[in-house]
Amino acid sequence: MDDQQADTLEQDLLAEVDGEVRFDAGSRAAYATDASNFRQVPIAVVVPRTIEAGASAVEVCHRNHAPVVSRGGGTSLAGQGTNRAVMIDWAKRCHRLLEVDPAERRCVVEPGIVLDDLNRELAPLSLRFGPEPATHPNCTIGGMIGNNSCGATAQRTGKVVDNVSRLEVLLADETRFWCGRTTDEEYAEIERHGDRRATIYRSLRHLRDEYADDIRDRFPDIPRRVSGYNLDSLLPEYGFDVARSLVGSESTLVTVLRAELDLVPVLPERTLVVLGYDSVAAAADAVPALLRYDPIALEGFGERLIHDEQIEHLLQDARGDMPEGNAFLMVQFGAPHGQDADRAAHAMLRGQGRLPEDPDVALVTDPAMEDDLWAVREAGLGASAHVPGEPDAWAGWEDAAVAPTKLGDYLRDFEALCQEFGYADDAVPSIYGHFGQGCIHTRIPFRLTDVDGVRAYRQFMEQAADLVVGYGGSLSGEHGDGQSRGELLPKMFGDRIMAAFVELKTTFDPENLMNPGKLVAPAGLDENLRLGASWSPHVKGPITFDYPEDGGFVHAANRCVGVGLCRAPEPKADDVMCPSYRATREEAHSTRGRARLLFEMMNGHGDGPITDGWRSDAVKGALDLCLSCKGCASDCPVNVDMATYKAEFLHHHHRHRLRPRAHYTLGWLPMAARSVAASRSARIVNRLTGIPAVRMAGAKLAGVENRQVPKFAAQTLQEWWSERTARGSGERRTVLLWPDTFTNHFDPQVGRAAITVLEGAGYEVQLPREAVCCALTWTSTGQLDVARRVLRRTVRALAPALHEGWPVVGLEPSCAAMLRSDAPRLLPDDLDVRRLAQNTVGFAELLQEHTDGWSPPDVGVHEALVQVHCHQHADGGWDADRALLANAGVEAHSIGGCCGLAGNFGFEAGHLEVSRACAEDRLLPALRDAEDSVAVLADGFSCRTQIAEFDDSGKHPVHLAELLAEGLISRMPHNE
Repeated sequence: MDDQQADTLEQDLLAEVDGEVRFDAGSRAAYATDASNFRQVPIAVVVPRTIEAGASAVEVCHRNHAPVVSRGGGTSLAGQGTNRAVMIDWAKRCHRLLEVDPAERRCVVEPGIVLDDLNRELAPLSLRFGPEPATHPNCTIGGMIGNNSCGATAQRTGKVVDNVSRLEVLLADETRFWCGRTTDEEYAEIERHGDRRATIYRSLRHLRDEYADDIRDRFPDIPRRVSGYNLDSLLPEYGFDVARSLVGSESTLVTVLRAELDLVPVLPERTLVVLGYDSVAAAADAVPALLRYDPIALEGFGERLIHDEQIEHLLQDARGDMPEGNAFLMVQFGAPHGQDADRAAHAMLRGQGRLPEDPDVALVTDPAMEDDLWAVREAGLGASAHVPGEPDAWAGWEDAAVAPTKLGDYLRDFEALCQEFGYADDAVPSIYGHFGQGCIHTRIPFRLTDVDGVRAYRQFMEQAADLVVGYGGSLSGEHGDGQSRGELLPKMFGDRIMAAFVELKTTFDPENLMNPGKLVAPAGLDENLRLGASWSPHVKGPITFDYPEDGGFVHAANRCVGVGLCRAPEPKADDVMCPSYRATREEAHSTRGRARLLFEMMNGHGDGPITDGWRSDAVKGALDLCLSCKGCASDCPVNVDMATYKAEFLHHHHRHRLRPRAHYTLGWLPMAARSVAASRSARIVNRLTGIPAVRMAGAKLAGVENRQVPKFAAQTLQEWWSERTARGSGERRTVLLWPDTFTNHFDPQVGRAAITVLEGAGYEVQLPREAVCCALTWTSTGQLDVARRVLRRTVRALAPALHEGWPVVGLEPSCAAMLRSDAPRLLPDDLDVRRLAQNTVGFAELLQEHTDGWSPPDVGVHEALVQVHCHQHADGGWDADRALLANAGVEAHSIGGCCGLAGNFGFEAGHLEVSRACAEDRLLPALRDAEDSVAVLADGFSCRTQIAEFDDSGKHPVHLAELLAEGLISRMPHNE
């Protein structure tokens, strides 16, 4: 498509489509890759407001002869979610549950609805949509239909194709109809009309009759045949089901507008049994005997997955609950009521000659523990993709399937093949998957950046296809064929069936406008690679941060594997990632979208939409709404640290140029606070910022939002300390309390409370006499040269304490995280910076984990809501806080999510709306719903500031130190 054609297409889309039509570089870059090895920059991205608007977009594209591809969650692993086409993103707005018929157990949905959202809406009816892939928090029903998704629950409920009743579909030529099972009478009525739909049905009937015997002969009779088109659904024995024949067609035949789905009852009673085995092949050998007991899920994984998770410090508590063994089967039983699930589990164990007490058995009935153990299995993709110290592993041959009775032998031969190609030493790469249905997931350490590596990748894929076909299996058992396996389908189906596939494609899409180059006439499996032998990324200038786990910024920017958990509309309870996506529902404002733009910024193929490197306004725009919360550093399966990447980008983007005024106003806040303190002008400044007109003018001048300005303290913590009589003696262990800018200049009462508690716990507390700073505000605004200077000055001032090994106690979680995580990456060769990082501990960590013979006081409350600071969540979590509060008699619950202020973010001009939306996501509703007797804890200054401005419930958040100090003081015989 040349520039003139693109201009005409853009004008027509803008004129006729009710939605967002985007031809800009940033949007195209964000959608250039799915979760696969492939990359194709789309022509444009369309986000329709309604189903009818999406249909209009397809019609405009047909008129302009522009190819089209639909996109759901963007998590496809075979390349079917990326193309040089107009990308229609249904997920942002077309996500409604339209109808539910509980009696018939059916519902009608729009294609953009996320699976977990659908099941949450269905929960009051005790119904759910059965198939549940590992991406259930963020995958869409439309995407699941496109890929014929499955998941662990398919053991009970089957694939998506087994759970679709009817589909409303739109062809590229604007033909539109509902379809499903078709009786002879219904077929005759359709044909009688003589229209385009009649022609299609006539062609399908002919195709069925012509190839029926070939279909029955060549389609593997196994639970997980996902490869190819579902021609078997057209056979008479399956009711000539046109809808099900279109499931798994990967947007190559039709656009799905609405879907009528079959539902299954929720099984509330669950029992999980985890069995240990000597090897993953031995575990596979045991599967057929276990299937006789009708489990609702039967998953397996090998020791290598546990090894990878250990290296990455994932799920340590859950891994500790695993039984003995080198490989494991997770056998789950379910029942509608009573103890039926538990009885089935015990019957299975008896049949295997095992006991619940055996060391290689774990019998689990506690739902929380069960969820933890399932997390070990579901972490497979993230845990195996980027293992520190090992080659990166890639998709490609990640979901082949054979009959469960052949699984053990297949795995032994697969291991030998991996060893032959040098992809394994003593064992295959991480193996996990749906053993009960013979479907195996793995990621292979293909070398995709050199000619020999790409050549070996092709040879391996060809031989792996021969292997699985030799076992009567399917190239894909869950993820679809796309570009990864489309070229290999003739090995599995033969010439006759491949001719039938071409006929089916031609019937629905004679102009080849629907996701071309996938499945039929596919691009080669080594074409359109995201990396490839010619990939040559360009990053101008020296990189500022150290990226020790990535070997540099280039690899860090390519860390995202596309699984899309950052797009989950309803993340796990304590998760933070990704607040800006949750506020905007924009791909470019998700962690994944930003990672894609950074990847495109390096222009490794020379044909990317972003050609101006660090100066790119498209990348800057995507990063602008990143709160630098660091939630992704812990919640992302591969620990993408977008806050660090943003700081790196801003450093280069603004280098030798004037910055936004807010960067000076907020980035240099520590210096401004110090000046206010030195000039004794706190009261004057507070009085002026309290006058609305003055505050508004000052905000405009400073380039910040017109928000309530935190009040400066009349006396800083360090000033108060210098006037205070020293407590303690040399026999006590000394700790250095870190006087961060926020505690020192705005909330010194937090520091005073902390000193009271620390001294009560037996410590001698010291404070630096001179000004020190962790450089957080300069780092978050990308002023990294200044940040380095500030850090060097700080460690010089602290050197005596660091050399003595004093613990450095952080009260402000963001500053503690800066000292422990970012500072050593900014100055990796400075030994005192390393010492500071190693010595820094959080307030609760010191008291709970490093203090013997002390217990916290009774604080007079029994329940607390805790807004855990995002940086604390990413930097070790709040387990110590929770345990400390429990010892004080307080049952603490994390609110979860980000407060929305996030340091400087919420004050920067243009961020107020998103900042407030983040607060309204979880924080503010939780405060409104809380009883007055519940304490509210927020150790982060930003969190307390956000609550003070936006909370209308009257709650007053306090720091943990204040709560404990109040308890200590109340039990003293007299106040000191």
